[in-house]
Amino acid sequence: MKSDLASYNNNGYNPGSIFKRTTWYIIHSCFFKSAWNISSTFKIMWLRVFGASVGKQVTIKSRVSIKYPWKLSVGNHCWIGEGVWIDNLDQVTLEDHVCLSQGAFLESGNHNYNSKKFDLMTAPIYLKQGTWIGAKALVGPGVTTGSHAVLSLGAVATKDLEPHTVYGGNPAIAIHERKISK
Repeated sequence: MKSDLASYNNNGYNPGSIFKRTTWYIIHSCFFKSAWNISSTFKIMWLRVFGASVGKQVTIKSRVSIKYPWKLSVGNHCWIGEGVWIDNLDQVTLEDHVCLSQGAFLESGNHNYNSKKFDLMTAPIYLKQGTWIGAKALVGPGVTTGSHAVLSLGAVATKDLEPHTVYGGNPAIAIHERKISK
């Protein structure tokens, strides 16, 4: 059997009305993707207008990309660094004190490479309290991190991460325990 991308059909996936997605795209382009570091308060207001749940004292830096805010929940005291991309085709949840470092990529969708039609598959991402996703690290669909897990610089998480554990590599493997000092 060969792939047949001409038969690809994404009609079963509906992330929201075309009006909602178009309006978000305009707001997103003006206030999130810009290199200007516009106030986090202003960005949070727009996220909430479009249905995101966002806690208190959240920092959102410049050039951040968020596909669908209505599929995003951000806890208190979170940090979303420069150039972070949240491609949330499915729900993405950040609990309190989660840090997404520069260029981190959260990808909640993929395609079924075993399907002739290359069907879209989505699964939620859940980052528990105190998780740190390092710069240029990637978190794939369906991944849940344990409390205070660390995915180091450039690592790729395709499976769940255990709590209080530091991971590195591609695919990510446990390197050592995370010990947080006072």
